[in-house]
Amino acid sequence: MKTFTVTAQRWEDGWELYVGDVGVTQSTTLATARQEAQDYLATMLGGEPEDYPVSLFYRLGGLEADAEASRQATAEAAKAQEDAAAQARRVARELRASGLSVTDVAEIMHISRGRVSQLTSHS
Repeated sequence: MKTFTVTAQRWEDGWELYVGDVGVTQSTTLATARQEAQDYLATMLGGEPEDYPVSLFYRLGGLEADAEASRQATAEAAKAQEDAAAQARRVARELRASGLSVTDVAEIMHISRGRVSQLTSHS
């Protein structure tokens, strides 16, 4: 199934949607742009809107690259946080398994005793 490229560009009354080689339609908001493009494709080419998957891109005068970089940085930060949490759980469990007290593990890891208990619980 072909995916249509839709490029949204801001204009006075909302967004112009350049739909592949098919044509141009409009949407008042980006939140409705994908559905508007699919409705347009169904009208122009026949079938149902869900028959036409679209990839939506934005022309934002260069800010689209900044928006993408921001999304990527956020995703990387979330992944780093997940990795750090997994490492903290592993280290806390290993320290406890080596015979150290909750108080000692808390001091070593610079966290509270309650956090040690959370990290070492098996749920």
